[in-house]
Amino acid sequence: MCEVLNPDGTPHSTNNRHDIKEDKDCWFGFEQEYTLIKNGKPLGFPKDGNPDPQGMYYCSVGTRNVNGREIAEEHLDTCLSAGLKITGINAEVLLGQWEYQILGIGNKRAGDDLWLTRYLLHRICEKYGVHVEFHPKPVLGDWNGSGLHTNFSNLEMREKGGENLFKGICENLRGRHTEFIENYGSSNELRLTGDYETANINNFSYGISDRGSSIRIPVGVVNDNWKGYLEDRRPASNADPYKITKLITQTLNEMEYEK
Repeated sequence: MCEVLNPDGTPHSTNNRHDIKEDKDCWFGFEQEYTLIKNGKPLGFPKDGNPDPQGMYYCSVGTRNVNGREIAEEHLDTCLSAGLKITGINAEVLLGQWEYQILGIGNKRAGDDLWLTRYLLHRICEKYGVHVEFHPKPVLGDWNGSGLHTNFSNLEMREKGGENLFKGICENLRGRHTEFIENYGSSNELRLTGDYETANINNFSYGISDRGSSIRIPVGVVNDNWKGYLEDRRPASNADPYKITKLITQTLNEMEYEK
């Protein structure tokens, strides 16, 4: 399903997987956000108008605050049965919006696994008569958008680390910011406004435990002597995972590591 070819065996124009050379040293943790839509509105939205403002829906419980849990949990169980490394799910900030997290070992395998989880989610939603919306701003106005936060690391980051290494990677990412944004999904300018836990699409930034930056340095990384991973908060929920893993792997492999 992931390797789409033309009848003559050449890669289809939409196939961004074909030219990726597998690098199992790179690990990726995707945080896939999506919105469940029925009758043109997110699940839980009233027929007319909007529900109560966001703030009470994130990781919440109860029928007033959560809609679609049966879909999210069936998707979790199905992915685990398929051998996909989903590590968790949660209700998100927008009512009817959900997220799941999945770990991928290797830049090509990570894209494969995410692609399969999306396929399974669509199939499950068919049973419930619900549409899966991956648009990065499914509801305009005072609501969070949907992203595909991408956590990444290589062996050097996980085992050797160092503040200079992590900040050096961030600076290399700064130099390619425009290129990354061009490959991080459509309509992302509606989401990356500088508000709602995002950095502005035109500016690159990084910071420790800063959810409003382009790249978040987890506080756990700092506390562990600067070992671990980084979180790229720029990708839109509709981004092609192969484009993400390819660009990040290239950036990591361009680094000059201390011997």
